Amino acid sequence: MNIFAHGKALRLAAGIILAFLPLKQGASAAEVYKFDQGHTEIHFGWSHAGVSMQHGEFTKSEGVLSLDPENIENSSIDVTIDAASLSTGVEALDKHLMSSDFFDVGKHPAVTFKSTAVKKTGDKTADVMGDLTIHGVKKPATLKVTMTHRGTHPVGKYISHYKGSWVAFAAETEINHLDFGVGSYAAGPTDKITVRINAEMKYQQP
Repeated sequence: MNIFAHGKALRLAAGIILAFLPLKQGASAAEVYKFDQGHTEIHFGWSHAGVSMQHGEFTKSEGVLSLDPENIENSSIDVTIDAASLSTGVEALDKHLMSSDFFDVGKHPAVTFKSTAVKKTGDKTADVMGDLTIHGVKKPATLKVTMTHRGTHPVGKYISHYKGSWVAFAAETEINHLDFGVGSYAAGPTDKITVRINAEMKYQQP
């Protein structure tokens, strides 16, 4: 079973268990949403020795959001990224980044983020703290998140896939790749990898 099939099975089991757990009196039911792969982008950028900014992306990912609209701090998100879906537009660079010199995707096929806490910072913004695992190394990370949409999808009246309820968000964080054992050097001590996520998520019927 590959990493994505295994992840789906685990999340499905967790969803079934949660569906039958009784809610605390007065608690609101969480809404569950999943990434729409065709409209989810995970980009990363880095300084090329201070000469220019370069960018790449991961093209395959799965994400499950448990959203409590009445108390956003009770929400959570779980994201799994296929490390081998890395793409910079330069085939030779992609192969090098996926090799044992960097991501070593043969041994570490997934990048994951699992939230541990959510702090509301505005009407549509929040800090999402969690455990980020890259190259088999788990470190704390904080996503600065902005919700860009919640409700029916404007395209739903034209395409059946988009009927129902949707949420969308933009998120950003910075990491030091050396903290995760990815690569062996950085051009300077302030060099960071910027990660940006833009995702549309579809409501899942309980």
